[in-house]
Amino acid sequence: MLPPEAWLEHLRVERRASPRTLQAYADALARLRTLASADGIELAAVQPHHVRGWVARLHRQGLAPRSLALQLSAWRGLYRWWGQAGAVALNPVDGVRAPKAGRPLPKALSVDHAVALADEVPQADDPALAARDHCVVELLYGCGLRVGELVSLDIGPSATAAGWVDVADATAHVLGKGGKRRSVPVGRAALQALRAWLAQRATLAASGEPALFVGRRGARLGASQVRSRLKALALQAGLPTHVHPHMLRHSFASHLLQSSGDLRAVQELLGHASIATTQVYTRLDFQHLAKVYDAAHPRARRK
Repeated sequence: MLPPEAWLEHLRVERRASPRTLQAYADALARLRTLASADGIELAAVQPHHVRGWVARLHRQGLAPRSLALQLSAWRGLYRWWGQAGAVALNPVDGVRAPKAGRPLPKALSVDHAVALADEVPQADDPALAARDHCVVELLYGCGLRVGELVSLDIGPSATAAGWVDVADATAHVLGKGGKRRSVPVGRAALQALRAWLAQRATLAASGEPALFVGRRGARLGASQVRSRLKALALQAGLPTHVHPHMLRHSFASHLLQSSGDLRAVQELLGHASIATTQVYTRLDFQHLAKVYDAAHPRARRK
């Protein structure tokens, strides 16, 4: 029977697995050996009930569901390889699944923090850059755009434009995930910031550049630049948490749902294909209501 190291070599040479994958699988196989040895079981004699017991044991010891899934993937691959070589009659890992990982809640700013960030005047050595950064924040929070949708906006419609903002109609037309187009209303504050930026854009934009947002060199602004500027602005505003563009999208959805309770409308504005994706924001909304209850209701107060 070939040792597990031979399978790792097979992955390295024939499958061209990355060093990181090889190391993760080597660690998983070492753990498998330790578990089997502790129970006095040869690797070739492992049965499905052994694997289930080990997964439960590792879970009790604090191994996260994703880490458990990686362990099982490595073990399953080893036994599949042994099975193809005729070394084992069955794959004891087939049908064994890791515990389902809980879906983390999206991180959203409080209403006060989001408004404080949007009201903050960006510090920049060029007034045009300050106007641009302010407009970026207003569109991210006011329209719930993804950062990719934001940086893809052009100053107007064209055959090649992925998206644009119709100032006269106060509507942003964007190209979202899966090539789906949607239109999002642009609020008063975002529209005011957009007009202020458009009045300054010509001082930065290169000749013929169609992008709505440009950098110092006049070319289209990149997503990484948006993240960097947003991080700096959050620090300037004194926010107690790191802020990234998608957090403003989460904030847009959460705050809109808190005010309206219209899940379908929020789904349309975010461009979610499934209502299930949008429903996660109802959990954020419930958390908000729970905090209000804990703070305000006499029966919630505890001595």
